[in-house]
Amino acid sequence: MSILAISNLSKTYQSGSRKLTVLDDVNFSIDAGETISIVGPSGSGKTTLLGLCAGLDSATTGSVSLNGENLQALSEDQRAFVRNQHVGFIFQNFQLLPTLTALENVMVPLELKKRKDARNKAQELLEKVGLGDRSTHYPTQLSGGEQQRVSIARAFANEPKILFADEPTGNLDTETGEMIEKLIFDLNKEQGTTLILVTHDLDLAAKTQRIIHIKGGKIQEEENA
Repeated sequence: MSILAISNLSKTYQSGSRKLTVLDDVNFSIDAGETISIVGPSGSGKTTLLGLCAGLDSATTGSVSLNGENLQALSEDQRAFVRNQHVGFIFQNFQLLPTLTALENVMVPLELKKRKDARNKAQELLEKVGLGDRSTHYPTQLSGGEQQRVSIARAFANEPKILFADEPTGNLDTETGEMIEKLIFDLNKEQGTTLILVTHDLDLAAKTQRIIHIKGGKIQEEENA
């Protein structure tokens, strides 16, 4: 059963009189529980593709079906609802809210779902990522690796069906990056989440079941890792 199906997906931007095609006729599907990597050089369209898959942006042509919902047919608000219900995100630059503590950042998706146990669940997730004793710290009081661990706890908070990770170790040193990778894969396995990882790190990509190579907005090849 496909949790994500991409069909004839293209994205074009108008720049003055010029048309810039960032993605060109991309097709693939992902089964529930699968882990895949999207790899390619800078400017190949990886992050644009991730944004379209997650409903953060609209395609010029083609369709994205996420958990049975055709995202192209939904309004901005409806897409946001689908994301809140089914999707988790981990970004390269953490994207934590600076005015909230670590605990409050993890609570955000739970409160959007009106979970009564938001505080306890958030604390439990912080313990899982090894930050139980840092719950009252603000992002500026945490190291890069600690901030990324908070963002991982936040990503898994609403028990997403699908998790999108965009260069999750891109801003971290090698040792911290390896710890973050292990955390993502361990939590992913525990929750049975589908994982889509955008990376230029081929060693990290090799840890997923499938690798999609993209260059110049087109899929060049697909391989089983």
